[in-house]
Amino acid sequence: MMQRIESVFECNESLRLDVYTAKITGFTRSHATKLIEDGMVLVNGVVASKKYNPKIGDVIVVQIPELQGLEVEAEDIPLDIVYEDEQLLVVNKPKGLVVHPAAGNDSGTLVNALLHHCGNSLSGINGVMRPGILHRIDKNTSGLLIIAKNDFAHNFLAEQIKEHSCNRIYETIVYGNIKADSGTIDAPIGRHPVKRKQMAVTEQNSKNAVTHYEVLERLNGFTHLRLRLETGRTHQIRVHMSYIGHPVAGDNVYGPKKVITKLFGQCLHAKQIGFIHPVSHEYMEFNSELPSYFTTFLEECRR
Repeated sequence: MMQRIESVFECNESLRLDVYTAKITGFTRSHATKLIEDGMVLVNGVVASKKYNPKIGDVIVVQIPELQGLEVEAEDIPLDIVYEDEQLLVVNKPKGLVVHPAAGNDSGTLVNALLHHCGNSLSGINGVMRPGILHRIDKNTSGLLIIAKNDFAHNFLAEQIKEHSCNRIYETIVYGNIKADSGTIDAPIGRHPVKRKQMAVTEQNSKNAVTHYEVLERLNGFTHLRLRLETGRTHQIRVHMSYIGHPVAGDNVYGPKKVITKLFGQCLHAKQIGFIHPVSHEYMEFNSELPSYFTTFLEECRR
């Protein structure tokens, strides 16, 4: 069954349809935009553009599709839970674990583990393949992720990520000696014009991307960095570091052809995450110790 929300526009404010839809549903603006693009929002019985400005007396109907039955199976995969309450979890994802199922890879993921641990207590906003998933990190990136247990928490937390108020700190080891003690990489990221499975710094069909970095230690041929994400684009750190000539050690996509195979992927760890709790409205911050693959390589670089 489809949920139906009907509203008569009576506001004198100059609101676009996507903003008004988000307002009456409680969804994020991006989720509201998707509903509009899917033809699920009608203005006076007609599908309208997200840029349409509702007028006084307009009848706006929002149809919300029911969440489909989940086909992904729960699996008893160990979870490193840093924090948990009725609204959310913070988990520490190990290197090598895929966040959510995809075509040809429907088991052994973080989502399979979450379904076993949480049952049906996960948000459904991101669809049946990504229950609870607010944001993701790559398979071979380790570290902290927030998981939403309900749609209210999901929307509240997703808005912080969208508005860049969620504090996300990473550590990495990159090739070469970065001379500046700190800096900012402000370069838009979009799909690679030729290698369609990769991302790249490009002006075409891209979104703004900002990464702040700070040198923690200069090593023998490498640099240990702390990074803060202002935006959260796909592969952002890996693309930005490669763009400035200091790719992440172990990165077999954006790094040099001769890969450091013993790292089994990029040396990149989501070390810290901070956010406002959806119910208590208190600021919460969590830290994760650097994993053994990272510290072992760090010691080798020091030697």
